[in-house]
Amino acid sequence: MLLKELSELNGVSSNETAVRHFIRDRLQGKVETLHTDRLGNLIASQGQTKKGPKVMLSAHMDEVGLMVVGIETNGLLKIKTVGGIDERVLLSKRVLVGPQQIPGVIGAKPIHLQEREERQKPVPLSALFVDIGATDRSDAEKAVKIGDLIAFDTKAACFGDGLFKGKALDDRAGCAVLLNLIENRYDLPLYYAFTVQEEVGLRGATVAAYGINPDLALVVETTSAGDVPPLKKHQASTRLGHGPAISFMDRTLIVQPKLVEALVAVAESAGIPYQFRQTTTGGTEGGAINQTRTGIPAAVISIPCRYIHSPVGVLNLNDFAATIKLVDAVLKNIAQRGLPV
Repeated sequence: MLLKELSELNGVSSNETAVRHFIRDRLQGKVETLHTDRLGNLIASQGQTKKGPKVMLSAHMDEVGLMVVGIETNGLLKIKTVGGIDERVLLSKRVLVGPQQIPGVIGAKPIHLQEREERQKPVPLSALFVDIGATDRSDAEKAVKIGDLIAFDTKAACFGDGLFKGKALDDRAGCAVLLNLIENRYDLPLYYAFTVQEEVGLRGATVAAYGINPDLALVVETTSAGDVPPLKKHQASTRLGHGPAISFMDRTLIVQPKLVEALVAVAESAGIPYQFRQTTTGGTEGGAINQTRTGIPAAVISIPCRYIHSPVGVLNLNDFAATIKLVDAVLKNIAQRGLPV
């Protein structure tokens, strides 16, 4: 299963190599051009000689994770986060360290040895460490080094009623959408950007958009689903099983109203379920792309995902399939009628 394969690859920001190689292999013979830019973005194109607006589809390859920033005398690894992670979800999680994927576990002082005040609040990152089973610093240094990246060790799988769980669904799910779309052909110049370092500042999308210079960009992302207790229905950003989420705005971008209207019209015309993203927290690559060069119209279509930026996320496979259908319908509409903005 494509989504499972992508989820289980390790690609913490700045080291997306394994993900890029996997995607590159999947693209061979299916695109007209394929190259990796200096920052590490993988850019593919179809229909370069066709008339019509140049469209960029963007999904980021990187994931949140950790970095080794020190090695204690007893061989335990000091760590820092890479990207936005809630420190409360880290304790006891299994991880893979460095290029050799050394297995480890995130630990802390046992609860039995904690003071009463310590037990009443989450363990801070400064009190966490990764245990790789080393006997001392010298033993640890044979396997890992300072600066090594750390990924969560999570096996992906389907479960429940049409649900899927795995790590790095932000944004391997978006990458999977693009890989599905690449099997089709559209009557317009189309660029697929599999970008790097989104989780640490939207860096890859900035460079990719500058190089492509599209007339329109569609960002395919995942976004937080708030359909969990104690949140009420009206408080949920998005809900699983209600289709892809169309954004009005987020922390980095306000989507042009006519573009939002066009996405809605396409979804309704094609009978594709959709919902609106009802919070504005968090940023997306749309913000970076929108401010590139003299300005590039950008929209964001997201797959709702529970427990985002954690060792395991959950999405609904019907939402995933509907996202593919919606982006496909939008591209066909642009090919027939031109840009909606």
